[in-house]
Amino acid sequence: MSATISQRPVPPAAREITTKPRTSDRIFRGVVTGFGMASLAILTLIGLFLALRGFQTFKHEGLHFLTGVKWESVTSDSGKVTTDFGVGAMLIGTVLIACVALVVGVPLSVLSALYLSFYVPERLKKLLVSVVDLMAAFPSILYGLWGFFILMPMVEYWAKLLYKYLRWIPIFDAPQPFFERSPFVAGIVLAIMIIPIVTSVSREIFAQTPLDRVQAAYALGATRWAMIKTVVLPFGSSGIVGGAMLGLGRAFGETVAVFSVLNIVFKVNFHILYGTGGNIASMIILKWGEATGDETKALLAAGFILFVLTLLVNMLANFIVRRTLKSGK
Repeated sequence: MSATISQRPVPPAAREITTKPRTSDRIFRGVVTGFGMASLAILTLIGLFLALRGFQTFKHEGLHFLTGVKWESVTSDSGKVTTDFGVGAMLIGTVLIACVALVVGVPLSVLSALYLSFYVPERLKKLLVSVVDLMAAFPSILYGLWGFFILMPMVEYWAKLLYKYLRWIPIFDAPQPFFERSPFVAGIVLAIMIIPIVTSVSREIFAQTPLDRVQAAYALGATRWAMIKTVVLPFGSSGIVGGAMLGLGRAFGETVAVFSVLNIVFKVNFHILYGTGGNIASMIILKWGEATGDETKALLAAGFILFVLTLLVNMLANFIVRRTLKSGK
């Protein structure tokens, strides 16, 4: 018995398991990390540049810079310059126009993405997807010219109809029946501009819907729309939010298209059909050519406000997406 026990084989020593990446993987990781850090550094430097150049304006105007509705620089006979800079009216106009773009553009984008993902014939799918992707690459000046010459007359007619039948709602009322170059027109143009972005993001998310869930819905007797409503939309809700926030970021920062179709007036306007208003980006392009000294610094300060606003929107989008993913919806 003792001899049998002594002849038992000795187990080999435990091997050390390592996950050392390959050289190509390490090179790729280094390149991606470098580009990511460079993007973060550039974004930080832009923010610091705007903040430092606009610091004097923030110090002089204080909170009035956010709440004021005037933009004046007056030089007296003695040569003294008196300034009154405030972006309150333009800030309200920025949010108002972007909200119009989201309300109009996001539903159309989601419906377009659903059509491209589940309804369009295969022989047309590649063509339509290419057209949507091409629309996202159009220069904004083309949208502005198209909006001014083609879209604006139609949108003015829609504005008249809204004013006639829905003026009992405060946002559709107007002090005067003047609908030309209104925030509503600018919002419709921006809605057309953000549709390709939101559609592309939503379509990519819908395409990642687990096939087993789709087949299970069909196996239980669900129609195509019932499957979309119970499977695809809950799964892609985070993608829809992310795409909408990307579109909102473009709507906040769009300049040329809004400048082409909007009547820029430094006045607070909550009536989307009334032809006055503006946004921060269009104000900067309007004033930059003739700005000197303190006004240039004030415009850079306004750019910093727009920078922070866009950053907050992106942070809110990330928070919503993460919370949606954690809840499993």
